[in-house]
Amino acid sequence: MNNSEILYMIVPCYNEEEVLDETARQLKEKYISLIDRKMISDQSRIVFVNDGSKDKTWEIISRLHEADPEFFSGINLAHNSGHQNAVLAGLMTVKDICDMAITMDADLQDDINTIDAMVEKYYEGNQVVYGVRSARDTDTFFKKFTAEGFYKFMKVMGADVVYNHADFRLMSKRVLCELAGFKEVNLFLRGMVPLIGFQSCSVYYERHERFAGESKYPLKKMLSFAVNGITSFSTKPLKLITFLGIMMCVVSIITFIWAFVVKLFGRSEIGWSSMMCSIWLIGGLQLFCLGIIGEYVGKIYSEVKQRPRYIVDKFINKQQ
Repeated sequence: MNNSEILYMIVPCYNEEEVLDETARQLKEKYISLIDRKMISDQSRIVFVNDGSKDKTWEIISRLHEADPEFFSGINLAHNSGHQNAVLAGLMTVKDICDMAITMDADLQDDINTIDAMVEKYYEGNQVVYGVRSARDTDTFFKKFTAEGFYKFMKVMGADVVYNHADFRLMSKRVLCELAGFKEVNLFLRGMVPLIGFQSCSVYYERHERFAGESKYPLKKMLSFAVNGITSFSTKPLKLITFLGIMMCVVSIITFIWAFVVKLFGRSEIGWSSMMCSIWLIGGLQLFCLGIIGEYVGKIYSEVKQRPRYIVDKFINKQQ
């Protein structure tokens, strides 16, 4: 095993002051263990990415770096860019100074002990190692149902995503360099990373309860994230609109024939209810289809502006 491999841990943070010190303590213990066993280089670092937090997250990151620069580094984004952009900002900042990088959230729900297995899989030749949940026992019924439904729906829509995998993964330097070539503004890393290819595998772990603080993904954000993932990696909704249009045309022709026959036999009284239901049905389908098209037009609008996905204000890191 080559002990010169440098591992950078990317941890996006948004208002994580309640959990950050504990996360840093546990990650440092893990790094010391990995270095002592010569699984990673002593130049490896833990990088906290402050995504425009409104609390004392950046102050804590700066304190951690000043107290222990051998282990802790920090990236401060100029403004809140969103979770996916914060992850990408960290990866792109360190891609030239590491051999591999692992991304994980700061809430300690991802099992830190899984890092050992990830590094071992990397040394076996895997360029990407996915952290996959073995069960969803800690989720509510609603979250479990919607999350599993999302992954299944993404598969149906044609997006290549790893089932029950979030953003806990290891990527090699080669993969990071290839990821830098993806220029889209609407990021969905769970779909982008599998597109890169290379040898990959999965390691399984049980997800814990959040150590402290509140979830940064309420229902509204979860729905927005799901819509972004679907529209970023599949055009099947647009094809569905075409199918619905054809079906409505067929129904309209059948209805026209039925109305003509009724008129021919002198039974032309048609109920008001059936007429109103038909109008509302067609109107609702039209608005639904326009909404789907609007999502894609909005994506095009965001992409053509070519605005930066994130802006790094400061990168504090001990020179190697």
